[in-house]
Amino acid sequence: MKITDGLHAFLWTSRSANNCNSYLIDGPAKILIDPGHFNLFHHVQDLLATLGMEIGDIDLVISTHAHPDHFEAVKHFRNQTALFAMGREDLRLVERMLEQAGTACDYEDFAPDFFLGPGSLNVKGMELTIVPAPGHSPGSVALYWPERKALFSGDVIFRDGLGRTDLPGGNGAMLKRSIRELEALDSELLLPGHGDIVRGGAEVRSNFERVKTYWFNYI
Repeated sequence: MKITDGLHAFLWTSRSANNCNSYLIDGPAKILIDPGHFNLFHHVQDLLATLGMEIGDIDLVISTHAHPDHFEAVKHFRNQTALFAMGREDLRLVERMLEQAGTACDYEDFAPDFFLGPGSLNVKGMELTIVPAPGHSPGSVALYWPERKALFSGDVIFRDGLGRTDLPGGNGAMLKRSIRELEALDSELLLPGHGDIVRGGAEVRSNFERVKTYWFNYI
């Protein structure tokens, strides 16, 4: 699904299996955001194929956080040239997942090539802003693409909703603070980890207000 020039969304709409939305920035660098579950990655591969791409064409894979439905499929890139990046504070979640999996998984399948910190990330001349956004998980990050005024929010905020805080490392006060920080960005596209995209600056601002007014009472 083309969102705008150089930006595609691979939205997950199944009601029978949990997976995340994935996004592709197709510019000087090809950046895949949140590849999803390992066993559901055919969803992304099939949609890449419609764009004439294979996973070997991807330069960078970014996970907004280290819950399996957002990052597990990075294992498909183990023998590819793409780099993998995530927030450092979520490394413990990766380690816990591997402990639970026992010998079925190897750390090298999921090891980041570098960690995402606050500030600007330049990939082949493309500038993204990395915004630490803990609360749903300790190392959650949001990505802001100033050129398109596009905010990739992961599971921090959705259309009329926000991320859970009852999972390991969740924190309601931190999630509220993260949402307020993301609200300050000049966004015309809100691209969440689940659910529908929010389009238009006025609607994005209204969505932040609705979420704060209703959901902040419950976390």
